[in-house]
Amino acid sequence: MSFDSFHLHPALHANLTSLGYKQATPIQSQSIPVLLKGKDLLGIAKTGSGKTASFALPILNQLVNIREGEKNRQPKILVLVPTRELAVQVEEVFKALSGNLPRPIKSMAVYGGVSINPQMKAIYGVDILIATPGRLLDLQRSNAVDLSKVERLVIDEADKMLNLGFQKEMEELLQHLPKQRQNMLFSATLSEQLSGLNKILLSNPVVIKIEEKEEEVKLINLSGYFVSNERKGPLLRHLIREKNMTQVLVFTSSGVKADKVAGKLNKNGIQALAIHGKKSQSGRMRALDKFKSGELQVLVSTDLISRGIDIDALPYVINYELPRSPKDFVHRVGRTGRAESKGVAITFVTREETHHLKVILKKMKRYMDIVDSESLEF
Repeated sequence: MSFDSFHLHPALHANLTSLGYKQATPIQSQSIPVLLKGKDLLGIAKTGSGKTASFALPILNQLVNIREGEKNRQPKILVLVPTRELAVQVEEVFKALSGNLPRPIKSMAVYGGVSINPQMKAIYGVDILIATPGRLLDLQRSNAVDLSKVERLVIDEADKMLNLGFQKEMEELLQHLPKQRQNMLFSATLSEQLSGLNKILLSNPVVIKIEEKEEEVKLINLSGYFVSNERKGPLLRHLIREKNMTQVLVFTSSGVKADKVAGKLNKNGIQALAIHGKKSQSGRMRALDKFKSGELQVLVSTDLISRGIDIDALPYVINYELPRSPKDFVHRVGRTGRAESKGVAITFVTREETHHLKVILKKMKRYMDIVDSESLEF
């Protein structure tokens, strides 16, 4: 579907053209008309399907048609995300789409790991606030932001945002929001938590679920290796060298393990950096920028960071360790096979994890060939 059919402001159409947006993706085609009408929405679509523009365009269209009001600390739009990296990524989309509009629209991302004082000053006059829950609560408690005038709430990566890890923070934040508002929830997976949300957060929501087409599923080549824990490091290095891999995203279960894996790779002449929650924000962004540009061969990440890594043509994902949740597995492998580019997702499995992997694949409705690495020499 063409973006022309959405009757957006002419300046937004001009921005879409200059940015190379040609045809709306399925989630955009179905979500944008609903959101332009002011309805609540629960949108389920795979990672990399264009969910951010699905909510950014209706929001910008609403703001550009409203006269600029008095500057204050009361943002009209609030976007909640689970990680700093995703906050920055969403902010970049808003800034790109809001260039050259008839009136300036100020968007800003706030997150922890950096000084709060500059954020407290810069938040004045913000129209669109993108935030991680913890830092937003810090700002609210310091009276640096007033959430009582929020007209539209977006919860991105909703499956992550509404789990136990964020539950208390989300409950506190929702108490500060007006009851009358438009709610938009987007996620790559539909869990029991999300399916029951219309009773709590959404008012007669439109539910849109985009099923992956068979050809899109086939873009990701899933394969695996049975391997003992002590042989995972040598196998990883062997595969990277044997297949001449570039831009390899490796997933581990913890920050400590990510550091160890990256350290071993570097000692063996393979350039790698680790990225996880205990790294400084500047260090995380520096590593991510190097990886995106192709300057860095291997990025070793935890699931916490995975949702802020968005690369259109990422060729390789390797699960060094299996995640506990099938949803995290979906998010991991969904980092490759994007934007109609083929990708390879390789998973290391110990014999003890065989049943867990079968559960994951059954929920994904996928099959995986697994090679016994004992037959390989490396």
